[in-house]
Amino acid sequence: MGSFERYLTLWVALAMVGGIALGFLAPSLVFAISVAEVASVNLVVAVLIWAMVYPMMVGVDPGSLRNVARQPAGLIITLVVNWLIKPFTMALLAVLFFDHVFAPWIDPEDASQYIAGLILLGAAPCTAMVFVWSQLTKGDETYTLVQVSVNDVIMVFAFAPIVAVLLGVTDIEVPWQTLVLSVVLYVVLPLAAGLITRARLGSPAAIELFKEQVKPWSVMGLIVTVMILFALQGQTILDRPMVIALIAVPILLQSYGIFALAYGAAYLMKVPHRVAAPCAMIGTSNFFELAVAVAISLFGLQSGAALATVVGVLVEVPVMLSLVAFANRTRARFG
Repeated sequence: MGSFERYLTLWVALAMVGGIALGFLAPSLVFAISVAEVASVNLVVAVLIWAMVYPMMVGVDPGSLRNVARQPAGLIITLVVNWLIKPFTMALLAVLFFDHVFAPWIDPEDASQYIAGLILLGAAPCTAMVFVWSQLTKGDETYTLVQVSVNDVIMVFAFAPIVAVLLGVTDIEVPWQTLVLSVVLYVVLPLAAGLITRARLGSPAAIELFKEQVKPWSVMGLIVTVMILFALQGQTILDRPMVIALIAVPILLQSYGIFALAYGAAYLMKVPHRVAAPCAMIGTSNFFELAVAVAISLFGLQSGAALATVVGVLVEVPVMLSLVAFANRTRARFG
């Protein structure tokens, strides 16, 4: 690991501060970035995430897909945690904090909005950024792709019913444009580019060398993405720091709790670390484009629900980087 990657957490912290400063120093630039959206997917951020995902896709070996069936435990853990546990623990934590613990400081109507936003986050496991976290933990590229792909298929059928049950709303409409566009941008296109690159490089040695050469650019893409996200939300952070801190509490507990559950289960089931780390990351990370889009469509752009999903975006990168560091430090324990 180079010195640049070794101090990645520091660079991300500086990117957060720089993003907030950018929002004040260049508001017209930030506005131009914010309106470059299609179906709630910011195209500038999408390009950067694509650049982050692409290096890992170069490592996907179609010939090793059959090996996934020989190690089903990682996939089983991912699916059980994402769809039978995570949405319900997030709902439980949201209600616990905003109906009880934080009740003296939060208006009941606002509290119900924050609960709704947190539920939407909990029901939308990650599609894109998990490839980045997998790459940083030396995850199995092919297995991670299968985990994400199966997750996306289930999301098509399970997201709306789970959200409807937890929110008590019957007219949930899945924003298909957001879902499909995100999968195409973050999975299909980088996978196609990765397979083409892999075929042209030919030998395993050439492929590994190429991945090492482009990895710094992938990390740079992560830093620029963080800067843009914080630039887009800088005014909100400064205007409502207390509310954002309160919303972050259940998100933090959920994130670390879900990771501990999935990672611990993988350890007990003797899942290899290259599978275990991404397996735990998928449940911890969130599909924030989908959550934000549904929050806006159900409750409005200025709603507390939309704000809660945005806080999920802001919290995710620092949390995931801490979990990446932990996963890397504990790699040897998996044998």
